[in-house]
Amino acid sequence: MPGFSRGTHDFRTARTTDIAHGRLEQRTITVCSELNEYLDWPYCDQVFKLERHVVRIKDGKVMDEVVYGLTSLTAEAGPEPVLDFVRGQEGIENGLHYRRDATRREDWCCVRIGHAPQMLTLINNVVLGLLSRRGVRNVPEARRRFAAHLNEAVQLVLGSSA
Repeated sequence: MPGFSRGTHDFRTARTTDIAHGRLEQRTITVCSELNEYLDWPYCDQVFKLERHVVRIKDGKVMDEVVYGLTSLTAEAGPEPVLDFVRGQEGIENGLHYRRDATRREDWCCVRIGHAPQMLTLINNVVLGLLSRRGVRNVPEARRRFAAHLNEAVQLVLGSSA
Protein backbone atom coordinates (compact mmCIF):
# COMPACT_ATOMS: atom_id res chain seq x y z
CA MET A 1 0.00 0.00 0.00
CA PRO A 2 1.25 3.51 -0.78
CA GLY A 3 2.61 5.32 2.26
CA PHE A 4 3.22 2.11 4.20
CA SER A 5 6.53 1.00 2.72
CA ARG A 6 9.35 -0.23 4.92
CA GLY A 7 11.24 3.03 4.52
CA THR A 8 14.98 3.47 4.33
CA HIS A 9 17.28 1.05 6.07
CA ASP A 10 20.65 2.43 4.99
CA PHE A 11 21.39 4.14 8.32
CA ARG A 12 24.95 3.68 9.62
CA THR A 13 26.27 5.12 12.84
CA ALA A 14 29.65 6.02 14.34
CA ARG A 15 30.39 7.37 17.81
CA THR A 16 33.36 9.09 19.46
CA THR A 17 33.95 10.08 23.07
CA ASP A 18 36.58 12.64 24.07
CA ILE A 19 37.64 14.32 27.27
CA ALA A 20 39.30 17.69 26.66
CA HIS A 21 39.10 21.31 27.76
CA GLY A 22 37.15 20.36 30.90
CA ARG A 23 34.40 18.61 28.95
CA LEU A 24 33.30 15.07 28.26
CA GLU A 25 31.95 15.13 24.72
CA GLN A 26 30.19 12.32 22.91
CA ARG A 27 29.40 12.66 19.20
CA THR A 28 27.10 10.26 17.39
CA ILE A 29 26.70 10.56 13.64
CA THR A 30 24.13 8.71 11.56
CA VAL A 31 24.56 8.77 7.78
CA CYS A 32 22.23 7.67 5.01
CA SER A 33 22.54 7.67 1.22
CA GLU A 34 19.03 6.43 0.39
CA LEU A 35 17.46 9.81 1.15
CA ASN A 36 19.31 11.44 -1.76
CA GLU A 37 16.45 10.79 -4.18
CA TYR A 38 14.40 13.32 -2.22
CA LEU A 39 17.07 16.03 -2.52
CA ASP A 40 17.83 18.40 -5.33
CA TRP A 41 21.33 19.19 -4.13
CA PRO A 42 24.35 18.89 -6.45
CA TYR A 43 27.08 16.41 -5.48
CA CYS A 44 25.23 15.23 -2.36
CA ASP A 45 25.99 11.56 -1.71
CA GLN A 46 24.83 11.29 1.90
CA VAL A 47 22.83 13.11 4.53
CA PHE A 48 23.78 12.99 8.18
CA LYS A 49 22.50 13.70 11.65
CA LEU A 50 25.14 14.62 14.23
CA GLU A 51 24.21 14.50 17.90
CA ARG A 52 26.55 16.11 20.43
CA HIS A 53 26.21 15.35 24.13
CA VAL A 54 28.57 17.45 26.26
CA VAL A 55 29.03 17.32 30.02
CA ARG A 56 31.06 20.09 31.63
CA ILE A 57 33.20 18.27 34.19
CA LYS A 58 33.52 21.05 36.80
CA ASP A 59 29.80 21.47 37.41
CA GLY A 60 28.09 18.61 35.54
CA LYS A 61 26.17 20.93 33.20
CA VAL A 62 24.79 18.96 30.24
CA MET A 63 24.45 20.42 26.75
CA ASP A 64 22.84 18.57 23.85
CA GLU A 65 22.87 19.65 20.21
CA VAL A 66 21.63 18.09 16.98
CA VAL A 67 23.00 19.15 13.60
CA TYR A 68 21.86 17.95 10.16
CA GLY A 69 24.00 18.14 7.06
CA LEU A 70 24.86 16.98 3.57
CA THR A 71 28.12 15.61 2.28
CA SER A 72 29.69 14.55 -1.00
CA LEU A 73 31.54 11.71 0.74
CA THR A 74 30.28 8.47 -0.74
CA ALA A 75 28.41 5.81 1.19
CA GLU A 76 31.30 3.39 0.72
CA ALA A 77 33.39 5.59 3.00
CA GLY A 78 31.09 4.87 5.94
CA PRO A 79 30.16 7.19 8.81
CA GLU A 80 33.64 7.55 10.37
CA PRO A 81 35.14 9.82 7.66
CA VAL A 82 32.02 11.99 7.74
CA LEU A 83 32.42 12.38 11.51
CA ASP A 84 36.13 13.20 11.07
CA PHE A 85 35.30 15.78 8.41
CA VAL A 86 32.66 17.46 10.59
CA ARG A 87 35.12 17.58 13.49
CA GLY A 88 37.66 19.22 11.19
CA GLN A 89 35.07 21.84 10.25
CA GLU A 90 34.41 22.47 13.94
CA GLY A 91 38.12 23.13 14.35
CA ILE A 92 38.03 25.73 11.60
CA GLU A 93 34.97 27.35 13.17
CA ASN A 94 36.58 27.46 16.60
CA GLY A 95 40.01 28.45 15.33
CA LEU A 96 39.14 31.25 12.93
CA HIS A 97 35.48 32.18 12.68
CA TYR A 98 34.87 32.20 16.43
CA ARG A 99 37.95 34.34 16.97
CA ARG A 100 36.83 36.77 14.30
CA ASP A 101 33.24 36.91 15.52
CA ALA A 102 33.69 36.82 19.29
CA THR A 103 37.20 38.18 19.89
CA ARG A 104 37.40 40.70 17.07
CA ARG A 105 33.63 41.40 17.23
CA GLU A 106 33.11 41.37 13.47
CA ASP A 107 29.44 40.51 13.79
CA TRP A 108 28.83 43.66 15.86
CA CYS A 109 30.61 45.97 13.45
CA CYS A 110 28.29 48.58 11.91
CA VAL A 111 30.65 49.66 9.11
CA ARG A 112 28.78 49.19 5.82
CA ILE A 113 30.15 51.86 3.44
CA GLY A 114 32.16 51.04 0.33
CA HIS A 115 35.02 48.59 0.79
CA ALA A 116 35.42 49.30 4.52
CA PRO A 117 33.91 45.95 5.65
CA GLN A 118 36.34 44.00 3.46
CA MET A 119 39.26 46.11 4.67
CA LEU A 120 38.34 45.56 8.33
CA THR A 121 38.11 41.81 7.68
CA LEU A 122 41.53 41.92 6.03
CA ILE A 123 43.01 43.80 8.99
CA ASN A 124 41.45 41.34 11.45
CA ASN A 125 42.89 38.40 9.49
CA VAL A 126 46.34 40.01 9.43
CA VAL A 127 46.21 40.67 13.18
CA LEU A 128 45.12 37.10 13.94
CA GLY A 129 47.80 35.76 11.59
CA LEU A 130 50.53 37.83 13.23
CA LEU A 131 49.42 36.73 16.68
CA SER A 132 49.30 33.10 15.55
CA ARG A 133 52.84 33.29 14.12
CA ARG A 134 53.99 34.62 17.47
CA GLY A 135 52.35 31.65 19.22
CA VAL A 136 49.63 33.66 20.94
CA ARG A 137 46.77 31.44 22.12
CA ASN A 138 44.76 33.97 24.13
CA VAL A 139 43.84 36.80 21.76
CA PRO A 140 41.97 39.04 24.27
CA GLU A 141 44.95 38.89 26.63
CA ALA A 142 47.32 39.78 23.77
CA ARG A 143 45.10 42.72 22.77
CA ARG A 144 45.27 44.10 26.30
CA ARG A 145 49.05 43.61 26.39
CA PHE A 146 49.59 45.39 23.06
CA ALA A 147 47.23 48.22 24.03
CA ALA A 148 49.37 48.84 27.11
CA HIS A 149 52.70 48.36 25.27
CA LEU A 150 52.40 50.04 21.88
CA ASN A 151 56.10 49.55 21.09
CA GLU A 152 55.56 45.76 21.19
CA ALA A 153 52.56 46.11 18.86
CA VAL A 154 54.69 48.07 16.36
CA GLN A 155 57.42 45.41 16.60
CA LEU A 156 54.83 42.72 15.93
CA VAL A 157 53.62 44.49 12.77
CA LEU A 158 57.13 45.34 11.53
CA GLY A 159 58.34 41.80 12.20
CA SER A 160 61.27 42.69 14.43
CA SER A 161 61.95 40.55 17.48
CA ALA A 162 63.85 43.15 19.53
